[in-house]
Amino acid sequence: MDAISALKSRRSVRTFRKDPVPRDLIEQIIDCARLSPSGRNVQPWEFVVVTEEESRRKIAQLTDFGRFIAEAPVCVAVFCRDSKYYIEDGSAATMSILLAAHALGLAACWVAGDKKDYAEEVGSLLGAPDGVKLVALIPIGYSDKAPRPRKRSLEEVLHWEKF
Repeated sequence: MDAISALKSRRSVRTFRKDPVPRDLIEQIIDCARLSPSGRNVQPWEFVVVTEEESRRKIAQLTDFGRFIAEAPVCVAVFCRDSKYYIEDGSAATMSILLAAHALGLAACWVAGDKKDYAEEVGSLLGAPDGVKLVALIPIGYSDKAPRPRKRSLEEVLHWEKF
């Protein structure tokens, strides 16, 4: 899948089949994420791949809008060392994960982390050291559904020269 097709067809998916995701696909996805751009090339990210069902259930229970994490066969927790641009850097890596998963035929969804009350508790659960912040949780798996949420048209969002 080429980059433009991936960008135009990727959607957030919240329903997953139980089929396991091969380890080599997860490694390809994280390899793409580690190559993401970062401010001053600091590369503050760390990725925790959670495949154990009980751990995914605990994470899901901590979230407010991520209960479906328990149903995905994989959840990637994106952490960043506290740095000036950690949220931008972690968000770039998160988008790379979403696009790589989609390009490999997998479904995924971005679940917020950084500003959430549960961020520190998820970090503790996953053994994150001090000074590392949760940026996102990304459940990944296979889905039978092809969501098609309404997206605003180009004409609604594009402004030339001034707002």
